[in-house]
Amino acid sequence: MSIDDDVALLERVPTLRLLGDASLRMLAIGSEQRDFVRGDILFNLGDDADAGFVVQRGAFRVDDGAGAEMIAGPGTLIGELALVVPMKRPSGAVALEHSSVIRIARSLFQRVLESDPAAAVRLRDEFAVRSSQIASDILMAGAKLST
Repeated sequence: MSIDDDVALLERVPTLRLLGDASLRMLAIGSEQRDFVRGDILFNLGDDADAGFVVQRGAFRVDDGAGAEMIAGPGTLIGELALVVPMKRPSGAVALEHSSVIRIARSLFQRVLESDPAAAVRLRDEFAVRSSQIASDILMAGAKLST
């Protein structure tokens, strides 16, 4: 895929779209593509997380080890939180078929945010909205459980 193709793919990811064209181009140029065959492990539960992955082609099963799982297909960002904070992987991911991802290192993502403060503010605001929504959802679920 070309850099323009990678930028177009990154634009499909809601979180990354907030960064704008110049920042997406920097991410596309600085990231790396990785290919997988069926059964290959993208990462394991508990691994150090130093990158996020955008699925270019194929699909991955993402499993938290406790029964919750999802299928991540093209345009899905796996490991979003790892782009901004050091952490352990809360899940594992395995290729379900021949697949490829764009690996975005946290260090690259942070350099992009440092070079574009307005993009960093947009991202911070999006995370704040999401956190508020999660807190509201938890309160509502708690209220329903206690009645």
